[in-house]
Amino acid sequence: MQTIKNNERTLSSLFSELTREMTSLLRHEVALARAEVNEKVSTASSGVMMLAAGALVAFAGLLVLLAALVIGLSYVWPPWVAALVVGLFVAIIGIALLVNGRSHLKAKNLKPHRTAESFRHDRQLVREHVR
Repeated sequence: MQTIKNNERTLSSLFSELTREMTSLLRHEVALARAEVNEKVSTASSGVMMLAAGALVAFAGLLVLLAALVIGLSYVWPPWVAALVVGLFVAIIGIALLVNGRSHLKAKNLKPHRTAESFRHDRQLVREHVR
């Protein structure tokens, strides 16, 4: 029977090292996932804030449009034209804010891309080392 050389490792020591490495890798991946999820939550909260701001601005536009209707009925012509232009302008700004806020909440913007890529890379490395 051959004796094991100093630079050769036993099968149990290799499995032990593999277990330690896999545990360390998993901890790092979880930390990366946690950081990326926190970043995505921040993005979502800014999207929600933009939606709320857009709703408020659109509501203000509605109020101006209603004021334009009142002015138009009260004074008959030029004052309501000015109020209508202002109201439409405010409403357009509100709609733009709503659209922008909604785009921040789309699933593709909230997906943890870096973590998913890192997991794919790690899985490939493990497959190569197992072979």
